[in-house]
Amino acid sequence: MKRLTTFFFFFFFVSGIINAQLLSWTPGFPVENDPSTSMVITMDATKGNQGLLNYTPTTDVYVHIGVITNLSTGPSNWKYVLFTWGSTNSQAQCTYLGSNKWRYTINGGLRTFFGITNPSEQILKIAILFRNGSGSLAQRNADGSDMYLPVYNNNLAVRFNEPFMQPTYVPIPEPINVSVGGNINITAVANKLSNMKLYLNGTTIQTANNVNTISANPTLSTGGNQTLVAEADDGTVIKKDTIYFYVTPAITIVPLPAGVRDGINYEADNTAATLVLYAPSKNRVSIIGEFPGSNWVEQAQYQMNKTPDGNQWWLRITGLTSGTEYAFQYLVDGTLKVADPYAEKILDPFNDATIPASTYPGLRPYPTGLTTGIVSLLQTASPQYNWQITNFTRPDKRNLIVYELLLRDFLLAHDWNTLRDTLNYLKNLGVNAIEVMPFNEFEGNSSWGYNPDFFFAPDKFYGPKNTLKQFIDSCHAKGIAVIMDIVLNHATGLCPLAALYWNNTTNQPAANNPWLNVNAKHPFNVFNDFNHESMATRYFSSRVMEHWLVNYKIDGFRFDLSKGFTQTNSCTTPNCDTGPEVASWGMPDASRIAIWKRYYDTVQVKSSGAYVILEHFAENSEEIELSNYGMLLWGNAAFNFQEAAMGYVSTSNFEHILHTARGWTNPHLVGYMESHDEERMMYKNLNFGNSSGTYNTKDLNTALRRMELSAAFLLGMPGPKMFWEFGEMGYDFSINRCTDGSINNNCRLDPKPVRWDYLQVIERKRLVDIYSSLLKLRAHGWYKDVFTANNVSITRNMASGFKWLTVRSATDSSMLCVIGNFDVNSQSGSFTFPVAGTWYDYLNGVTISATGTAQNINLLPGEYHVYLNRNLINAVVTSLPGVPNVNDDLQVKIFPNPSRQDAVVELQLNESGNVQIELLNISGQKVQSLFNGFRAKGNHRIPVSIDKKIMSGQYVVRVNTKTNNKTVKFILQ
Repeated sequence: MKRLTTFFFFFFFVSGIINAQLLSWTPGFPVENDPSTSMVITMDATKGNQGLLNYTPTTDVYVHIGVITNLSTGPSNWKYVLFTWGSTNSQAQCTYLGSNKWRYTINGGLRTFFGITNPSEQILKIAILFRNGSGSLAQRNADGSDMYLPVYNNNLAVRFNEPFMQPTYVPIPEPINVSVGGNINITAVANKLSNMKLYLNGTTIQTANNVNTISANPTLSTGGNQTLVAEADDGTVIKKDTIYFYVTPAITIVPLPAGVRDGINYEADNTAATLVLYAPSKNRVSIIGEFPGSNWVEQAQYQMNKTPDGNQWWLRITGLTSGTEYAFQYLVDGTLKVADPYAEKILDPFNDATIPASTYPGLRPYPTGLTTGIVSLLQTASPQYNWQITNFTRPDKRNLIVYELLLRDFLLAHDWNTLRDTLNYLKNLGVNAIEVMPFNEFEGNSSWGYNPDFFFAPDKFYGPKNTLKQFIDSCHAKGIAVIMDIVLNHATGLCPLAALYWNNTTNQPAANNPWLNVNAKHPFNVFNDFNHESMATRYFSSRVMEHWLVNYKIDGFRFDLSKGFTQTNSCTTPNCDTGPEVASWGMPDASRIAIWKRYYDTVQVKSSGAYVILEHFAENSEEIELSNYGMLLWGNAAFNFQEAAMGYVSTSNFEHILHTARGWTNPHLVGYMESHDEERMMYKNLNFGNSSGTYNTKDLNTALRRMELSAAFLLGMPGPKMFWEFGEMGYDFSINRCTDGSINNNCRLDPKPVRWDYLQVIERKRLVDIYSSLLKLRAHGWYKDVFTANNVSITRNMASGFKWLTVRSATDSSMLCVIGNFDVNSQSGSFTFPVAGTWYDYLNGVTISATGTAQNINLLPGEYHVYLNRNLINAVVTSLPGVPNVNDDLQVKIFPNPSRQDAVVELQLNESGNVQIELLNISGQKVQSLFNGFRAKGNHRIPVSIDKKIMSGQYVVRVNTKTNNKTVKFILQ
């Protein structure tokens, strides 16, 4: 008679003590085709992820249940799911048994219960979760995975009951703790009487005939990998269940080799590397992965050495092929798998598959089926980048012009190569520093980046590391510094620093976590709060800073939530994001100041002159002390500039972004009116702006001119300045815009439209040119000192919205005055120029005679002027699309063309004077006068309206000045 043999293989790594079962069930071998079978499933909430531990009310527990069949495509493809998640169907309700145990019963046979009528469809597993009624809590396996129970047919079957198999899709045993010389309890069961055997490492340790259960308690005499087999033989078929497990050999205690430190340490011959993991109080650590002989299974040869102080684990890996990427993880205490926290590249099973090859060419696949969780990569002799710029001189931090951008929302391609191609635009704009929102690895792909998990690895969603280096090199070649927005206030749960010491019961960092606080010490914290008084955190943070400054030649950091770098606890209630605790958090904190001075010193040691920019917003005396030490700090005037731009003058006092207004000695305040955290000003203008008569800031053209007015004051102030991507184009999509176009507060982090097409809109292009002109002024040799000076004053008339700003150089006679009317009505203001004589209107090319005494100046709503006491010839570049930037001719353009009634006439005038605009028919006869009035030398946009009575057809628009005229063909629709 022919005998058939079937093997079931289960791989596991053991550490811990045999516990009661997460799930137990009767009958032990449920079959799908017995209509009389009732299956009783019991869940113990003290096991697994403990999602329902101590849950009340105990009657509010339900199952989410389905099956995996031979037609399922994988573990996530549940079929015949009977109950809707979050519903409270009585048929899904569980019975409470006490002691955190609930029971659910399936009656009438599995096929009938699930309603499976297809005779060719076979049930392989029952998929099940236990949840509360709302679905906000769920009991799962310890690793958060779904739970599955095996389903059998009437053929012979055998399995281990002890060690108990966790109900994962591919079952693994509950962890146990066995040392050399110890014993292990083993029990196997079969569904039929048979001849049964147990094998340990190929040796028979127990036999029993004509039984359906067999047990043994062998002594484990050797360490390393073990194989346990249960066999059942009914004379026709042999079935086997196989478990691989690991017994810990004695741990080798030996100091770290000279010259190595935490993380991956490469050797000169490119065939070896030493891995070091800081993991105090752990019992054992092994390396699993693709190294020779490992194959993702714990092996004695890859068990790490422990340092005498018990803090670090290390192992030298040999036999590596130069240039080959090796994936690996640390297996801690036999159960926890983590990537190296210092890894410079990781593989993410959840997100890598959605990164397009055009962004990251040749990204190697995740080792699916071999391990779970994030893995780290090691590569000796990785391709090196050949830096072209090795002597970059960083711009003066007192006059930084920082362009903040999120790569995802700035470019459709969201990669470093495309951003490099955009540098000419930014350079021509006048930017001398680019601040990129966090680009070290963060959870997910589409993100602002403030959810970091790996701090040394560039996020692959933006491209390979060498293209990042090439981008930085290209910036330096154009005189542009690169500032890395970085998050060292917190880390997500996927970060190895969190996972290594985690309390699964409370879902928080464990009390013995060397890096993280159990609870945040300050308001507005997200994820897991770093303890910056801890030496482990200080070492890790310093290594992070060193890595980017030295290996990537970053020019500095903008530190997110820098006020959170404190162990002074201002969170005394569960919700400390409101009330007096927020104010308490901002009070002067000597320990926080000391922390930041240490980190600033670290940055300067690693890269002298590198920028440290803090998002601090603490009490002024603390910010003064930090600024005096050399740090830059964010100065937020978003609300006040929004109010000013919208025309609400009583709340338009934005002078607090002047460092002198705060009593600072140094111009170290990075003033801005837009950042990634703020609502867009143009959106506020267009949706909530003020109006008076026909003047309405909700009008697009008017709103854009209000942006010019605001920019003139922001960029006219001394000290570093920042603006947020596309602000120079008048970007008008709300920060809360959802991907479907709706507006919702929950969509704050959603991708926003990329609008480079704005450059084709002449009104928006004018705003770009105004920005460019103002920034060129800040860079001009005559005026550089003006923008680093302390000799500045700003005055406002609260009733009228008339504002003026005066700045003087500390080294020569250069002076700058900005005047503007933020009201929605015409206003007059009394202004005294610092000196008498001729002053030059920088943006319009005209002059004004100053008496040196108070002069009354009339300004239309939104009108502004930038006056200089030294004339800069051809400094302004405000030419219009299609209009040459020359001053020797009259330039005219009309759009839209064709049009029905309303149009705009664009003019570039080489002299001031009266301007007439007329509509002529094709015979040259005047049909309508469109405009007649004075215009100063420079560029202008003049709206015109065609009389409704005029018939459609071909016409000519003629512009007359005192010395010239120009005609343009025009089609009236």
